[in-house]
Amino acid sequence: MKNAVLTAFLVLFFTSAFSQTWTLDKGHSRVGFTVNHHMISEVDGNFKAYTAKITASKEDFSDAVFEFSAETASFNSDNEMRDGDLRSANYFDAAKYPAMTFKSTSFKRIMGNKWKLVGDLTIKDKTLPVSLDVVLGGPEYNERAKKTEIDIKATGKINRLDFGIGVNLPEMMVSNEVELRILGEFKKD
Repeated sequence: MKNAVLTAFLVLFFTSAFSQTWTLDKGHSRVGFTVNHHMISEVDGNFKAYTAKITASKEDFSDAVFEFSAETASFNSDNEMRDGDLRSANYFDAAKYPAMTFKSTSFKRIMGNKWKLVGDLTIKDKTLPVSLDVVLGGPEYNERAKKTEIDIKATGKINRLDFGIGVNLPEMMVSNEVELRILGEFKKD
């Protein structure tokens, strides 16, 4: 019995000893996406208000959990009329669904600094699995900031119709496929 208690204590101690939380440095981060417009050009947008964090108990990040939330009303494409339309009930319905969220379910190394991040993305009232390709930079100690930092570049694609975004909009106006691009610098707490 004593050995079982001691073993449980040691596992808990070492798990918490290596526990790491990484917080987002918004000054060096961006959450955006691109859609094809009229099948000719691309339109970019991003969210101005968002939070993200990473937690891991293993130093190699193999058990990392990524959490993200963005305020849908903070959408910005540098066009006030389009942004207002996208906040409406036809698209993000920001009044009814003020946030979109993501929480990872797995983070696996593919090779070197390339990883596959899988998780649940919720937009409006739909939660669906999403797979993102990640390039992980670091960790590196920043002497000036006196903190250890990592850099994340995540890319992937979703279908906007799967989330009920712009369902009455023909694909020839705006592509159904949306490219996601997330750049994040995180500092270890």
